Amino acid sequence: MSAPVVLFIGEPMIELSVPQDDDTARLGVAGDVLNAAIYMRRGLTGPARVELVTALGQDRFSERIRGFAESHGIGCDRIRTDPERGPGLYAIETDETGERSFAYWRDRAAARVMFGPDHAPDFSALEGASHLCLSAITLAILSPAIRAALLDRLAALRRAGVVVCFDSNYRPRLWESAAVARRVVGAAWGVTDLGFPSVDDERTLFGGTEAETMARLRGYGMSLCVLKRGGQGPLLLVPEEEGPARVFAQAETVVDTTGAGDSFNGSFLAAWIEGRGVDAALRAAHEVAARVVAVPGAILPREAPP
Repeated sequence: MSAPVVLFIGEPMIELSVPQDDDTARLGVAGDVLNAAIYMRRGLTGPARVELVTALGQDRFSERIRGFAESHGIGCDRIRTDPERGPGLYAIETDETGERSFAYWRDRAAARVMFGPDHAPDFSALEGASHLCLSAITLAILSPAIRAALLDRLAALRRAGVVVCFDSNYRPRLWESAAVARRVVGAAWGVTDLGFPSVDDERTLFGGTEAETMARLRGYGMSLCVLKRGGQGPLLLVPEEEGPARVFAQAETVVDTTGAGDSFNGSFLAAWIEGRGVDAALRAAHEVAARVVAVPGAILPREAPP
């Protein structure tokens, strides 16, 4: 059997991180699917390939992103180069509880046209994948025509045996409206095999109680769905399990929640793809996420690999 080829589709960005009570920003690279790809790469012990699908420019910041991804073992051969555009930029601040606030400058980001123009979308970068991973942020930055075409392509690839993984990472400012976001995210769940919803994002977007959220997610037809619940720990929704619920230790310290969900996704995928079992994948992913929230930034230092 050939090694899995796991593609992460989305937008890596230049990050300005502004510590609390400090006017000096730190320049870095981040993005939800890139973060998840890095944690998956770190968690793997076998030969699975982890690659990034996006678009970047020809500028120094684009090269910085490429170099950062490659330094973490992420394949960059599927990145489209757009000479007219560059990467997006965002600034992030954290409050005393570790919660985040964002400001974005991404209207001209190359990632918005990673699949080319509306009239001639090109999804060839997805060829040869065993797994495709994306988030609601990925869909939000695309034009309505490309996002619809991408969902159609994902459905076709899923029917052909490709595993589609999705995280409803909801950022209201990226969407035309909440109604559009609900329609698109709902359609995305309908073509998903492995789901990583968070209870906060789902309830913010769709409303309803936690029980109603769980029932709705179970109705989309996913083969595996893990509900992220922050400090409470994850809950396996699909397949439903009987018996006592798993108990997860809460993080002792919460400094910065940036990247917690991304680290969970990547760490879970690494363990699950390598056949370590769902329970081991849940526990490994929760443990990594608990470590991530205890330090500033989305990526744990290399000297403390998960």
